[in-house]
Amino acid sequence: MKYGLQFRDVFAAWEFLLDGLLTTIILSVATMVGGLIIGIAGAAARVYGGPLLRSFAAAYVEIIRNTPLLVQLFLIFFGLPALGLRLEAIPAAIIALVINLGAYTTEIVRAGLESIPRAQVEAGESLGLSGWQVFRYIVLFPALKAMYPALASQFVLLMLATSIVSQISVPDLFHAGSIIQSRTFRDFEVYAVVGGLYLALAFIFRGLFALIYRWTFAR
Repeated sequence: MKYGLQFRDVFAAWEFLLDGLLTTIILSVATMVGGLIIGIAGAAARVYGGPLLRSFAAAYVEIIRNTPLLVQLFLIFFGLPALGLRLEAIPAAIIALVINLGAYTTEIVRAGLESIPRAQVEAGESLGLSGWQVFRYIVLFPALKAMYPALASQFVLLMLATSIVSQISVPDLFHAGSIIQSRTFRDFEVYAVVGGLYLALAFIFRGLFALIYRWTFAR
């Protein structure tokens, strides 16, 4: 049987797709910010913390990196209500994504922190800088420059992974596409358009990250 491509019904729902696209962008940006904060804190704990703090950060990284994101998402959205804590779909999705990204970001940031020569740190201390000033100006900034490409790639992967939140009915781009497919039965056309939008988002984020690098580190 010959299949004729028909995108009219898909593009007729462009406002629905646009709403889903906006939700995906909001989820991605919120998760990137939260994941970076957790990553910096976790890496600092692993590199500079005491034995208990280092062990806690290491356990967090290993548990999150070795369990599926879908399981983590379901545990927060479906599991926590059993303990008396019920979250709406979007907050639950953001928490799951931030926790997941934070574990991967911790390892990336840790590698960057450990790449800073000890002599450079000692030079800052000899100038009378406080521990926080040494970390902020002598360690963190050069480390971020070194690990920026890896962080940018991880953030783009995270943006693509947000499609999994459709499993708990978050109205993201993939969820919008699934609803349009159920109404139009144009499977190929719907998911081709959704895939194209994710591809466009990935290129846009990569371009923005490149601009941020030039503004922040390449001067």
